[in-house]
Amino acid sequence: MTTAAASSSETTTSGGTTTGVGPLLREWRDRRRISQLELALRAGSSARHISFIETGRSRPSQEMVLRLAAHLDVPVRERNALLIAAGYAPAFPETPLDDPSMAALRSAMERLLTGYEPFPALVLDGTYHVQAANRGLTMLLTGVDPALLEPPLNAMRITMHPGGLAPRIRNYREWRDHLLAQMERQLALLRSAPLRALYDEVSAYPLPPGGQESAALGDHAPLALPMILEHDDTVLSFLSTIATFNTPMDVTVSELAVETFLPADPETAEYLRESAS
Repeated sequence: MTTAAASSSETTTSGGTTTGVGPLLREWRDRRRISQLELALRAGSSARHISFIETGRSRPSQEMVLRLAAHLDVPVRERNALLIAAGYAPAFPETPLDDPSMAALRSAMERLLTGYEPFPALVLDGTYHVQAANRGLTMLLTGVDPALLEPPLNAMRITMHPGGLAPRIRNYREWRDHLLAQMERQLALLRSAPLRALYDEVSAYPLPPGGQESAALGDHAPLALPMILEHDDTVLSFLSTIATFNTPMDVTVSELAVETFLPADPETAEYLRESAS
């Protein structure tokens, strides 16, 4: 990770244009639909000063960049980009998950995943690579193309590839739309070339037979969109939840997510318990 400060208050974006911190902050303010006055009140500044920063007439301090980024809820990785654009060194490290300093975090996540068994759970990074998973999830991967299970495992590929879970997801069209929309929301916040490449790849996968059809979701409307999955001639139904870390101080930690699959009906819960025993 680069630790040296940029030599000027401008940075080059992926498109090749030079952009200072002011236009970047204005872009984030526009995304959040916050006026200069509202942002100034939140940050303990003035609308005039915010205007001067955005137009490049005033160079914000490092503390001001971080304060504005916090009030704009800018992702941690992008906060580093704002600091570099302003001519400062990144404030947040990006520590590999296998680094010794991450041992306590890895151990805690493993305990969490094990404690959730027999229900499926996994830990994902910012590009949906599987960093850890429990036996409940592993059981569901029976029949998946072995090539998709070669490291690094990617949850989006495993789910949407024709050789993955896609042919067994009964409501695949709805579930696919949900996953792609989730990725689109992330891409609206992050300038991530790997995530964009993954999105372009999985969105181009052909639909499996029957993938254009909507599955019947039962007599009652579900509380949330379930993933309805066929497994060993049994139909299982799951609700997905995602948990992230509060106030992360490391880029890697900020992009980790724990996804758990809660049985959406008693039959699914009983099947998983019986299979585990």
